[in-house]
Amino acid sequence: MNSRLYKLLKLGQSIWLDNISRGLIKSGELKSLIEKGIRGVTSNPTIFEKAILGSNDYDEAIQKLISKGLKSEDILEELMIGDIKDACDLFSDVYKETNGNDGFVSIEVNPLLAYDTQRTIEAVKKIWTKINKPNLMVKIPATKEGLKAIEESIADGINVNVTLIFSIQRYVEVTQAYISGIRKRLEKGLDVTNVNSVASVFVSRIDTLVDNEIVKLINQGKPELTKYLGKTAVANTRLLYQEFKKIFLSESFEELKSKEAKIQRPLWASTSTKNPMYSQLLYVDELFAPYTVNTLPPKTLEIMLEESVIEERIENDLEGAKKLIEDLKSLGINFDQIFETLEKDGVKAFELSYINLLSSLEHKVKILQDVE
Repeated sequence: MNSRLYKLLKLGQSIWLDNISRGLIKSGELKSLIEKGIRGVTSNPTIFEKAILGSNDYDEAIQKLISKGLKSEDILEELMIGDIKDACDLFSDVYKETNGNDGFVSIEVNPLLAYDTQRTIEAVKKIWTKINKPNLMVKIPATKEGLKAIEESIADGINVNVTLIFSIQRYVEVTQAYISGIRKRLEKGLDVTNVNSVASVFVSRIDTLVDNEIVKLINQGKPELTKYLGKTAVANTRLLYQEFKKIFLSESFEELKSKEAKIQRPLWASTSTKNPMYSQLLYVDELFAPYTVNTLPPKTLEIMLEESVIEERIENDLEGAKKLIEDLKSLGINFDQIFETLEKDGVKAFELSYINLLSSLEHKVKILQDVE
C-alpha cells in the first residue's frame, strides 16, 4: 500500500478514483490501484463519454448488443452497467474488509431526470436491481427535486452518492434527506446496517465563479482584492465540514447510530485544479479530514501519491474562512446566485455529455452494422 494512502486512512480519509473505463479494468490497472490503497471509484456521464468514445475497447461488446436488437440507449446502459459490475467485483474485498464502509463504485442516474423526482426514483431502483451489488452507489443530483428521490432511495435500502452539492444550505438539506430515509426504514422495522451514503461536495468550480467576480472588482480599481483569489472554495468546504460534525458527530445522531445507522460521509469532488496558477493539490492537501472521502482524477491522484504532505488541515483558520466569506458578501458577491448557477451548469454539463455520448454511440452503431 502507498504510504501516503495508508497515512490518510489512519487519519480517516479514503481516496476514491474519479475515473472508469473498460481498458482500466481489463489491463489490471484498477486492481493495481486497489492494491496501492484506492478505496472506491466514481463515474459520471462525462467519464463514460471519454471512455466509450475514446477507444475501441467497447466495439466487440457493442456488436454483441446490436445482434440482440437493442437500441442505442439500451446499449449505452448495458456498456456502463458492465463496467460498474466488474469494478464492484474488484472492490468487493475492500467492501468486506471494511465491514461495508468502503469499496464503493458509483454510477450516475440518467442526468436528463435531474428535475423529475418520480422518474429519478424509478431509474435508481432499476439500476440498483440490475447491477445487484452491495457495494454499488447510485448518484443522484442534489437538486430540489433530487432531495425527495434521495430520501426515498435510502428508505428503499439503496446506497446513494449525492452529487453536485455546492452550498452549505443544500448540504444540510441533503443530510436531512438521508436521515429521513434512515428513519423511514427503521419505522418499518427494516435493517439499516448496510445502507451507505456520501454527500459529494464540488469544490474547485466555486473558485472559478467567485474568482471571476473578484477579477471584475479588481479591474474596477480594487487591486487589494487580489488576496481573495483562489481562497473561497477551501473556506466554504471547511465551514461545511463544521456542519457535518454538528449533524453526525454530535448527540443528535447518537440515537440512529445506536441502531447501527452509518454516518453520511462528505466526499470532496471536482478536486482537480482549474486555474494553472494554483497548486495542483490545493483541493486535496487543504481538505484532509477524518470521516471523509476525496475522489481524484488520475492526474491529480498521481501527484498526490508523490507529493502530498499528510496532515489534518480541515480545521485550519476557521475564523479566517468565516471572515473571507463575510468580506466577499460585503463586496456584493451573491453566493446564492453563484451556487444556483453552479448547480444548473453542473446538471447541464452532465446532460450534454450524456446526449453527446448517445449521439456518438448511434453513429458508431451504424458504422459497426455496416461492417457486418
